[in-house]
Amino acid sequence: MNSDLSVSVEDGVALLEMRRPPANHFDEALIGRIVTAARELDESPACRVIVLASQGKHFCAGADFGSGEFASDHVTAAERLYRRAAELFDLRTPIVAAVQGTAVGGGLGLACAADFRIAEPSTRFAANFARLGFHQGFALSVTLPDLVGRRFATDMMLTGRRVTGEEAFRIGLADRLATPGTLRSTAFALAHEIAASAPLAVRSIRATLRGDLAARVRQALDHELAEQIVLWSTKDSAEGIAASLERRPPVFRGE
Repeated sequence: MNSDLSVSVEDGVALLEMRRPPANHFDEALIGRIVTAARELDESPACRVIVLASQGKHFCAGADFGSGEFASDHVTAAERLYRRAAELFDLRTPIVAAVQGTAVGGGLGLACAADFRIAEPSTRFAANFARLGFHQGFALSVTLPDLVGRRFATDMMLTGRRVTGEEAFRIGLADRLATPGTLRSTAFALAHEIAASAPLAVRSIRATLRGDLAARVRQALDHELAEQIVLWSTKDSAEGIAASLERRPPVFRGE
């Protein structure tokens, strides 16, 4: 167990819990640990399903532009992060994400890398990239439209608005809407239901339904990063990130 990621397995279901509360910001190191742990679980007959969860108030707020590697060098940090993020889509074990609080930006991308998302009414999902002045990332160009359709994905990405748990369930972004206080138990109930099926059949069916998803994700990540590199050099991006860190509305000028 790492200090910021715990791993446990019981009755065929593994729990991967991120432990960077309250926002559970990620970086290449944390995503790498998730990938490594999940790969080991892929090879374990004791694990049939993974529940991805996080400690604290929020599921994940994506990258931290206020400190660490993303604050000092967006481009290098994103290049490293996306190389590891792509590996999430090579995993063979089904993943259920228990999403409390907010899943915003790259945190939404991480939630959408799972096979299923469990939300509560208080959960909020947001693709806030346009409000930060740059292009979406973490393969959301592929995963979000696959889940909710192009119309809702475009709405979320261009407005950057927060989608409630109820709306997420209605549009297909959330697969189950748990009653308050039952998020984890609802996620584990779905995981155990899947784990009760024949494991070889589950993996075979999942692989067929996913098709060329991993290849599409890698192509999308390359494009997203190229667009992000261009936009990170703009005044609007500097303003959007600064406004987010200062908790004020951004003032964009198209520069």
